[in-house]
Amino acid sequence: MIDPWFADNLVCPVDHGPLGISANALICAAGHRYPIVDDVPVMLRADVLQTISLADASLKRATHQEHDPRAPALYLESLGISETEKIEMLQLVKNSRPVDPVVAYLIAATNGLMYRHLIGRLDRYPIPDIQLPDGHGRRLLDVGCSWGRWSLAASSAGYDTVGIDPSLGAVMAACRVARQLGSANRYVVGDARHLPFRAGTFDVVFSYSVLQHFSEADAEQAVAEMGRLLRPGGTAKVQLPTRYGVRCLYHQARRGFRAAQGFEVRYRTLPELRELFAARVGPARFAADCYFGIGLQPSDAPMMTPGLKAITAASETLKRLSGRLPALTRVADSVFVEALKTA
Repeated sequence: MIDPWFADNLVCPVDHGPLGISANALICAAGHRYPIVDDVPVMLRADVLQTISLADASLKRATHQEHDPRAPALYLESLGISETEKIEMLQLVKNSRPVDPVVAYLIAATNGLMYRHLIGRLDRYPIPDIQLPDGHGRRLLDVGCSWGRWSLAASSAGYDTVGIDPSLGAVMAACRVARQLGSANRYVVGDARHLPFRAGTFDVVFSYSVLQHFSEADAEQAVAEMGRLLRPGGTAKVQLPTRYGVRCLYHQARRGFRAAQGFEVRYRTLPELRELFAARVGPARFAADCYFGIGLQPSDAPMMTPGLKAITAASETLKRLSGRLPALTRVADSVFVEALKTA
């Protein structure tokens, strides 16, 4: 059994055709087959090169080609963490901590490297305040949701929220956390470049710390998919790092200002981002997200070190100033691109 909403709104990510349910899988008329794992549709395409290796691991686990017997419910194979981290995570399971063990070990991957001190030590869920108007039941897609922190933020703001991520283990953690916190969010395993939903399904498409890892071609494809899924008048709101932020310049200098490879972060200028979104969604504008880092959220202050609190406070001050001095947005380390679909 899967949520009836999926039957009405999911389509084949290859040809966008309708799907039927048979033998615990979704199948289109052309024979493309997508497994359902614990009521979660796994809509990854096996015929394309994945943007991240854990997507291949998710496919293998979903199709019974790979299986870690130590904790089957955690889907360890598809989390993208080291063997040492898996062993430590299993110890957390034995200790019955209040925070899901997968979340405890994905915290730096989802929230940024400045959160490394919290790996395995979380005592609360770091759910941020989403910078969106009240949802009033409008439908939102969270692209690259991981364990669901922004999905949960969106549902708290009144959105009917769907999250999608290529990691089976992260999506299963998102399902567990949603149940634990009493949220009705839906989750799908899938690829941002091949979003498996009907055109015009969503009022808002949101994404945080995802497209920065994509090549130019993959980013263009993902943004075009966002535009396809939005209803006329809908909004894409996507966080991305910039080329000229202080921290971003530091990281570029560390790798000798060479072009990014593989899953490394891409640093784009605001004109490049405007062109990317305007061509595939609609007119775009910018708002500063972070200075001196990426992913810093003031709502996380209770779990931050004193130094990190000071950096976050400085970032928030500059964000407020950027509202009056738009030129400051050009040197933010991370911005939100907000694009309006006009047709």
